[in-house]
Amino acid sequence: MDLIGSYIPVKRAGTRYVCNCPFHNEKTPSFSIDPARQFFHCFGCKKSGDALTFVRDYEGLTFVDAVKRLAGKSGITIVEQAIDPKEERARRDRGRLLDLQREASRFFHELLLRSPAAAHARDYLKSRGFGKEMAERWEVGWAPDTPKVFLDWAREKGLRGRDLCNSGLAIQRETGGLYLRFRDRLMFPVRNDHGDVIAFSGRQLREDPRSGKYINSPETALFKKSNVLFGLDRARKGILDAKSVLICEGQIDAIACHEQGISNAIAPLGTAFTANHAKIIGRYTKRALLCFDADSAGFTAVERSFRELIAGSITVTAVQMPAGEDPDSFMQRNGVDAFKELIEKSPTFFDFIIDKKKSSSDLNSPEGRSEFAKECAELISLFPDSVIRGSMIDHVATRLRIGRPELFEAVIKESKRPKSRRFERRNNDEQESTQSVEPAPLDPTMGYLCALSLHSFEVRQFLSEQFETLHEIADQLEGVPILQKILTERSESDNPASVNSFIASLPESERLALHSDATFSIALPENPLEASHQALAEASALALEREDASIKAALAEPNIAFEKQLQLLQRAKEIADLLGSLTNRAITTDRFAPNARRKKPQKPWKNYGSKE
Repeated sequence: MDLIGSYIPVKRAGTRYVCNCPFHNEKTPSFSIDPARQFFHCFGCKKSGDALTFVRDYEGLTFVDAVKRLAGKSGITIVEQAIDPKEERARRDRGRLLDLQREASRFFHELLLRSPAAAHARDYLKSRGFGKEMAERWEVGWAPDTPKVFLDWAREKGLRGRDLCNSGLAIQRETGGLYLRFRDRLMFPVRNDHGDVIAFSGRQLREDPRSGKYINSPETALFKKSNVLFGLDRARKGILDAKSVLICEGQIDAIACHEQGISNAIAPLGTAFTANHAKIIGRYTKRALLCFDADSAGFTAVERSFRELIAGSITVTAVQMPAGEDPDSFMQRNGVDAFKELIEKSPTFFDFIIDKKKSSSDLNSPEGRSEFAKECAELISLFPDSVIRGSMIDHVATRLRIGRPELFEAVIKESKRPKSRRFERRNNDEQESTQSVEPAPLDPTMGYLCALSLHSFEVRQFLSEQFETLHEIADQLEGVPILQKILTERSESDNPASVNSFIASLPESERLALHSDATFSIALPENPLEASHQALAEASALALEREDASIKAALAEPNIAFEKQLQLLQRAKEIADLLGSLTNRAITTDRFAPNARRKKPQKPWKNYGSKE
């Protein structure tokens, strides 16, 4: 009873204890706990077992992890005997990474609280309505803007450069030295279900269009983005109590909700909502409330999340946020009660998208309603339950003022279509309305990176971690959006059939851009990963050269304002420094990068995409 009572509220009922079952939704308690027999049983879902079964199923752990978890709660030390040397080495490496992440989190946290250099970070938190107490509860930290501060601390702790790279805190430069991933950022520790720090999410403090607002740790031995939801370690009890989960767009929104007593809030981490995320949520609840920004990107995120959640039989509603507001800003302006009212009044997913469509286009004409009905039919077909699917057909047909038989027929047609081909159908529908489609612009260097990414999972993993670099060069080199689509939507398989299937799913303009022998049947270099490093370095240099040329052209304009001239000159100096020494952003020390030498990038992609 004490064990289960530490997870969920229980009440005495004679010689036993009862509570609402944590494994399925119910209004009246049917979950019975027998302290004498050390046994539980749910008369609703029929789940039963002992303490070990409860911990394993409640926390979604393996048998071994459940034993360790239960032993930890009981104060029992488990001595493990290594059998497989590889497993023992992996266990030690994992333990070393966990220790490193924990110590780094404490270091960043102490800097935020006490360092004079972090005053602007503390001011930012205050401007968002957060104080020292919140920072301590969530162990929020600050990554120093001077890399030497962190590297000096790492040396004092005896940390190796290899461990810093394996943790995702640093990147080994080909030119030698370490490049720190997080600089002058507010640091939010990312924790696993047990509360261990496994990664970080860094929030930009000074506006910089060349860098993303948020940067997350890359995937490591500890951190798999598709398996982690920010705040879930704190939100599990709140989700069970509320019988629903509130999915926010960003970490600060989730934290703001918790600080205001809305304890069922979580957030994904820099990646699209995945089937794994839905599976994790399904362990705790069958109702999800999506709370994303009221813009086109937020609307797209709502639809993508719906697709994954509904496949797990999770009911989806969407909180209608006012334009320009997020949960944090809305609560600061209107109070927590007003936000709770928004949550309570959140419409179903289909009411949400119909209302959005009405506000942005004409659904009064039969043509407009018919076209939108096709989109709804494809979404309705995703419901795994035929009864709910039929109910949704009735509801959507009524709201769109169209015939139920016609919508039913469209849903049946969509349900028979292979899921992997549904996006292709949408792309084809869009292309049919265009008489002539031109290839999307694609710089040869970016085309080479696209080709490498299409054929090498290892390259996709590397480039997925280069968000900042790709963001920086996007304004100067054509084709970055195509590359980003490859990085986010390609499967792990690298066989030719998988490559062809993926390319076929792209819009025609992007297919035409990639349609070359080099793309479809590229002979991979001996080391694709090294080739991608070289190509990315060349792309960065080319982007800087183009930006420098545009700055010089702007400076040549007559009657340029003095302030603008100073800004351009400052940026020109920064570019000259970067082009003059590609190692100026790397920290080279005897310990972390001995005998560092810069290699001149080769250009195997020089003639890539040429018509010769």
